Amino acid sequence: MVSQFTDNFERKFYYLRLSITDVCNFRCTYCLPDGYKPQGVTNKSFLSLDEIRRITRAFAASGTEKVRLTGGEPSLRRDFCDIIAAVRENPGIRQLAVTTNGYRLERDVAAWRDAGLTALNVSVDSLDARQFHAITGQDKFHQVMRGIDAAFTAGFSKVKVNAVLMRDVNHHSLETFLDWIRDRPIQLRFIELMETGDSSALFRQHHISGEVIRDRLLARGWQRQARERSDGPAQVFRHADYQGEIGLIMPYEKDFCASCNRLRVSAVGNLHLCLFGEGGVPLRDLLARDDQQQELQARIAASLNSKKQTHFLHQGNTGITQNLSFIGG
Repeated sequence: MVSQFTDNFERKFYYLRLSITDVCNFRCTYCLPDGYKPQGVTNKSFLSLDEIRRITRAFAASGTEKVRLTGGEPSLRRDFCDIIAAVRENPGIRQLAVTTNGYRLERDVAAWRDAGLTALNVSVDSLDARQFHAITGQDKFHQVMRGIDAAFTAGFSKVKVNAVLMRDVNHHSLETFLDWIRDRPIQLRFIELMETGDSSALFRQHHISGEVIRDRLLARGWQRQARERSDGPAQVFRHADYQGEIGLIMPYEKDFCASCNRLRVSAVGNLHLCLFGEGGVPLRDLLARDDQQQELQARIAASLNSKKQTHFLHQGNTGITQNLSFIGG
């Protein structure tokens, strides 16, 4: 039996980010400005429901406590509720989250909750409807906002909202965002713009460090919170006068990778040791039958011997990642 997944730097991996499609119906400027185009080999299907069941079972057996379903836009899968239920078959997986653009949130979030979803991240890069349209290519701001309200109605006690931090686009909107979360249990997460193979020019124009936001928060009495072992990489801040929280994800900060606890599997079944790594480890040949689980766990464990200490983003190395929908951001 393979024990907890651990790499050569004694990092333990409690968190799986599982992409179930790389298809997305939004055209965000920092990810898919020209819309979705199939990546690489186009005749490969995405992971089936049974393959998803087997891969999450193997991760759960090796200590994974949290799974996040990503994309593309994961809710575009017609069997999305079945996928949620399949992952929740594993009692060791205590948290099952999804990252969504919110397109189907209003219509479907109650069904997701009933199927077993426990946490929700919604991408909202601006609280101005016109700017939201300009960033995403979709005039869906009010629909997404109604979806967030529907999530609370469905029983979610907190919703995380992701905003990619961009100079001269939304970095000056902190006050608007803070007003929004004053009386709402929303964790607003500012994510630094990251350079990918397709976005070098945009990165140079719009990248700004999350330290700008952090300094402003600390000066106003926000307090940084302790991090749990299966949490994502956000630095979380709370303030007594606000019901909501602020999270900062700053991948260019020194030692960002020291607390890495996440592994990624792409929608076509490749294990990625880092969002910005150099290729993936094929797993799909071990997902055909239930009796391959031990071999699957062993391959994942052996692959961790080659996980690097850092992503080298600060040196301008973006690896093979052309855009963030490729392996699920």
